[in-house]
Amino acid sequence: MRERTKALHVTAERTGLVAELLRGRGTVDAYALLLRNLLPVYEALEAELVRHQASPVVGPTVRPELHRCSAIKADLAALDASDLPLLPEAIAYVRAIRDAGSGSGHPLLAHAYTRYLGDLSGGQIIKKILARSLELQPEALSFYEFPAITDIPRFKTEYREALEQAGAAMTEHDFVVEEAATAFQLNITLSQALQLAAGPGR
Repeated sequence: MRERTKALHVTAERTGLVAELLRGRGTVDAYALLLRNLLPVYEALEAELVRHQASPVVGPTVRPELHRCSAIKADLAALDASDLPLLPEAIAYVRAIRDAGSGSGHPLLAHAYTRYLGDLSGGQIIKKILARSLELQPEALSFYEFPAITDIPRFKTEYREALEQAGAAMTEHDFVVEEAATAFQLNITLSQALQLAAGPGR
């Protein structure tokens, strides 16, 4: 998945609202809008993963310490964010995750790889930038905090190994790799839509 999505990863970092946040040019409203639209994505992903936790392939990658829904809700409350729009691109992303969870649920691995390893990697960079550029307090940055993970680099290595073992245990390996590319594209499309929705001064 890493090789297949390498170019898309670069595009994701250079496109849309995520790129603005990485450049320190975001706003509190734009950050809140991002969280509002990611919440249903994580709700769908985590519900589908838990539904397949008995699967010998998916199960080993279901790690509650990665779950982000409660953290996102806490951030939205801290930001006093309400009545923010849910964009069609987020709805499409949710639909794709639910589709991935149908049948064997193996394609969910691609979405877990894209979101969670992104949160553990680039997300940690965004957290520092947001704290500095928007002067956000820690209670508004829970999304990027993983209190149950004491050693993030080690955890990332272990999680990648779990994903590799899952890949070796399935027959639709190539299909799941392509789903990772789809997941990155969904993130890019959502980021672009969020940038437009945030408007000038984003």
